[in-house]
Amino acid sequence: MAAIAIANAKHMILMMLSASISLPVSSRSGSLSAKRLLYNQYPTRSHTLVRSACTSITTDTSKKKKEKGPAKEKRRTRSLRDGDIHILKEEDDDSSSSFTVLMQQSHIPVMLGEVLDVFSSNLKPLSSFVDCTLGAAGHASAIIQSHPELKLFIGMDVDPLALRLARSRINAAISHSHPHPNFQALTFVKNFRHIRSLLTEVDHISSGVDGILMDLGMSSMQVNNPARGFSVLANGPLDMRMDPQASLKAEDILNSWPDSEVGRILRDYGEERNWRLLQNKIVQARLQGGLHSTGELVDVIRSATPGTKGGRQGWIKTATRVFQALRIAVNDELKTLEDSLHACFDCLAPGGRLAVISFHSLEDRIVKQAFLKIIGEEGRDSVRKVEGREDEKELWIRQTIQGSNGTILTKRPITPSEKEEGFNRRSRSAKLRVIQKL
Repeated sequence: MAAIAIANAKHMILMMLSASISLPVSSRSGSLSAKRLLYNQYPTRSHTLVRSACTSITTDTSKKKKEKGPAKEKRRTRSLRDGDIHILKEEDDDSSSSFTVLMQQSHIPVMLGEVLDVFSSNLKPLSSFVDCTLGAAGHASAIIQSHPELKLFIGMDVDPLALRLARSRINAAISHSHPHPNFQALTFVKNFRHIRSLLTEVDHISSGVDGILMDLGMSSMQVNNPARGFSVLANGPLDMRMDPQASLKAEDILNSWPDSEVGRILRDYGEERNWRLLQNKIVQARLQGGLHSTGELVDVIRSATPGTKGGRQGWIKTATRVFQALRIAVNDELKTLEDSLHACFDCLAPGGRLAVISFHSLEDRIVKQAFLKIIGEEGRDSVRKVEGREDEKELWIRQTIQGSNGTILTKRPITPSEKEEGFNRRSRSAKLRVIQKL
């Protein structure tokens, strides 16, 4: 009889909780709320029954948690490389000379070894290559040094300052390698959304290029320059333009755009849970003269972040998400990325590869979905696990998705090795996806 009574009480508790209480029964708050609720319904002599029923529910919940086993692993493929960024040894001269181009840079190219594997292991020779996000030319220099068969290199970047530095480093890479006699290196101040029209103007690539790289991360020289407005920790103007010639700035969005649009940007582009409070704080700041520097924006963020929520790291994480959201909006990054992925694939020669390194979930989701659309919807059911490859150079390929137009070589994104994450903290959120044209 006692077991039946407890079972009935358990059923009543669960029913009442589902109607009146939002907290889970397994939590301490949920159990206390359930007891208070039922103590008011039952006479004093039934309090022991209520306590027994709550204990039984908590025990059942704990058992279910144990049955679920360990937490689900992240859907990714950890790189097998050891994080070594050295790429080539000079056989004729001083053995250290070939490292000069890479090792003198404060900006360490993310997943450099993995990118080299993608374009070095392909059976198709790399005759032409496009770096859509040239930046400090870290990846570009390595590609040029590693591929003496390369005849044409094209670098693109919207930042003229970055391009100027990249050109000098590309020249240094050429001087420390043995390029093809007909090798050409061309650089353009252009957004990668214009890759299709740009390539039509370049001779000798009517059939497409053999490799394209998109590194969507920000270079250290941009983040470390307070005048660009990208840094959370350094005061500067609210700019955040990748292209200095563009008209829209973060300051314009914060001070002039509708309140609802500012909130949408924080919610959708920053994935910030506290977006509504931040939106209200920004609106209040407008009434007091507006926001005109990154320091003023950080002060608003700190005032909206509870002091008990992670301390200094709490507001920094929130500020990072807010800055990310504004940067995406200022540069229209997500729409540009989605359109450019299709354009890049169209520009590949048969057998050519497109590699994309993303740094947050919004970018990675767009890359993943775009790749699936590109290869054709039937590719979703054509997953192939790669085992026992005869060519050891292709060990990085674990699972592929075959479609009518191409093959996704990374069913799950490749992430940096633990060693690289140790010496380059910027790489921790990086994800590499690769697609090959049939």
